[in-house]
Amino acid sequence: MTDLSAKAAAGRKGNDISFGLGLMVIAVLISPLIDIFAKLAITTVPSAEITAVRFVLQVIFILPIVIVRGTLFDLTWKKTGLHMLRGGLLVVTMLSFITTLKAMEVADAIAIFFVEPIILTILGSIFLKETIGWRRYTACAVGFMGALLVIQPSMQEVGWIALLPIVSAFGLAVFLLVTRLVAQNEDPWSMQFHAGIWGAVFCGILLYIGEGTGSEIFDPVVPDTTAGLYLLGVGVTATISGVLGVYAYRAAPASVLAPLQYLEIVSATIFGWLVFGDLPDALKWLGIAIIIASGLYIIWRERRVNKTASIAPVSPAI
Repeated sequence: MTDLSAKAAAGRKGNDISFGLGLMVIAVLISPLIDIFAKLAITTVPSAEITAVRFVLQVIFILPIVIVRGTLFDLTWKKTGLHMLRGGLLVVTMLSFITTLKAMEVADAIAIFFVEPIILTILGSIFLKETIGWRRYTACAVGFMGALLVIQPSMQEVGWIALLPIVSAFGLAVFLLVTRLVAQNEDPWSMQFHAGIWGAVFCGILLYIGEGTGSEIFDPVVPDTTAGLYLLGVGVTATISGVLGVYAYRAAPASVLAPLQYLEIVSATIFGWLVFGDLPDALKWLGIAIIIASGLYIIWRERRVNKTASIAPVSPAI
């Protein structure tokens, strides 16, 4: 009977992982649609306004969920400063990336942005004292070299704006570090809800300061119907992708799902080609391949190190 129960539990776990993998694939394949809609909107709407609408819609969509779950106020108030910091970091992340899309191809920007796991690895070793061996440091260096292969021609084409995806990646990496500090005793839906509130507040301040300045980033406008639909597309696709991601990570381990994130470059290339006729050249493809390879190696190496660490304590008793 025990064997049957164990087999049944293993079968359920296997089904959950498969379900999580399926949700994650859908999430990362549709995620670039957020950037496609943002790139369409940014021709007439400043990036700070697009970012603000993204946060406002996030709050609107998540509000019924946290009310039903009864977690609307399930935050540790003594960590309010950290929650504000999370919202501010998300603003930096999104504002930098959306501004990039005004001049860069979606696939190129996403490829450069995917140095984020590399930055997170380095920051984790510095601030969280995580042990990082020479292999992962080497993979980080190789990944940055791949990013340079994408950045260099982009710098010649669009100038300094090609560096903004790195700013965005750095912002997300710090955001994830802060999230690690506050997530242990916090409800994830409530955290997302309040991050959206603080993000909208900070964007509102930026738009208020930027009003009338003529800035393409901070001066708000009244969007026309077409731009309004694009903004709605940003919010809807971001919410769907985010919700799918949440449930994917509930069903399957992060170490299993993490490599699937690189599928986003594939779908971004396809959507960018279909909508804008953009395709990376050979040099950029080489850089993209190097970034993906280094990122996958870092994920694989981390899984192996964690597995060894979990086994090590019981080894002397065997």
